[in-house]
Amino acid sequence: MLPAILGLGQICSWGTLYYSFPLIVTRMELELGWSKSDLYAGATIGLLMTALCSYPVGMGIDRGWGKWIMTGASVAAMGVFAWWSVTEHLMAFYVICALSGMVQAALLYEPSFAVLARRVGASHARAGITHITLWGGFASTVFIPITGLLITLYDWRTTLLILGAVNVAYGLVYLLSIQPQKDVGHAQDLNQRKADIDRDRQVVRDNLHSGLFWLVLLSLMIYAGVFSAFTFHMYPLLQEAGLNERDVVIAIAVIGPAQVLGRILITVFAQGASVRLIGSFLVASFPIVFAMLIPSNPSFWLVAVVFAVYGLTNGIFTIVRSLMVPEMLSPHAYGSLNGIITIAATIARAVTPLLAAWIWTIDQSYQPVMVAIVVASLLLAASFWLAAWRSLRTIKPQP
Repeated sequence: MLPAILGLGQICSWGTLYYSFPLIVTRMELELGWSKSDLYAGATIGLLMTALCSYPVGMGIDRGWGKWIMTGASVAAMGVFAWWSVTEHLMAFYVICALSGMVQAALLYEPSFAVLARRVGASHARAGITHITLWGGFASTVFIPITGLLITLYDWRTTLLILGAVNVAYGLVYLLSIQPQKDVGHAQDLNQRKADIDRDRQVVRDNLHSGLFWLVLLSLMIYAGVFSAFTFHMYPLLQEAGLNERDVVIAIAVIGPAQVLGRILITVFAQGASVRLIGSFLVASFPIVFAMLIPSNPSFWLVAVVFAVYGLTNGIFTIVRSLMVPEMLSPHAYGSLNGIITIAATIARAVTPLLAAWIWTIDQSYQPVMVAIVVASLLLAASFWLAAWRSLRTIKPQP
């Protein structure tokens, strides 16, 4: 039951806090006259705040505070969206983006994975994490069309209030559903709790001195940067390629079902396969997929196929990255280790959309942007393969 609840929450959180951003700022650009780089600087600020908050959020969930972290963040999202809906000044927008980033640190995939891992144990979380990602894969499919429709029917300001109300409603669901007393890691004895905290701290210290940990961090940082740059710019990228708004929305909407299909396929046909093996095949596909978008004026059907393949592979890799910590590093301190990795990954997510916007300004074209994304994808493949090889040689079971 908990994986389904957390999964539905991911649809709401990703859909309202992340996938709605390009649609909202496109309308803000038209109404307020702010430049593309001004607006995407807000995304960068928000993601940097997500990075700063990731480790304390993960550590808090490791200690059993997940219920209050996710409930409080859901309610706080309403306040963020309400302020955003009335903003007229760029500096206020940047503060709003920073607050939104703090909320995202407590609501997106990593905290939900950590809540589940604490409930069932990190070594037994694979099925539940897959379940969460199956639901989460529908976030773009559900909320990109809904956000576009709301903006058309009302305006971007009213749309933000409605998106905020969605978060408040789901905060009540978290309040009723996340029950720390049922966690396998929940220890009533104070001495045992202290022992668990000391063990997790030692696991973190050991990993910070491990070359394998930094390879895992590097590969997931590059992946996050590539994913973020492409996600934030795919809407204007397709418009520049000559697709009309209807075709753009349809092409992007393909990603969600493709993600879900990929996760279903991996569950049915590779349930027991190592994430090292699965990930090694996936990272080889990303450079090919992105390279197909470099030529000018691609047809709608080519774009739809490319987005479908991208969604399928990205959907599976979401599961891979969530399981790299327990399989390749340690079954303990899941939230803390994931939180540290998320700091680096989120900084990459923060910087790359703005970097892509700067690259675009060189020739006023997305072709150089896609070339840069292909190069980064090649680095992703190399770093992941090295981490997978190193983990086979060095990983030791934790007591």
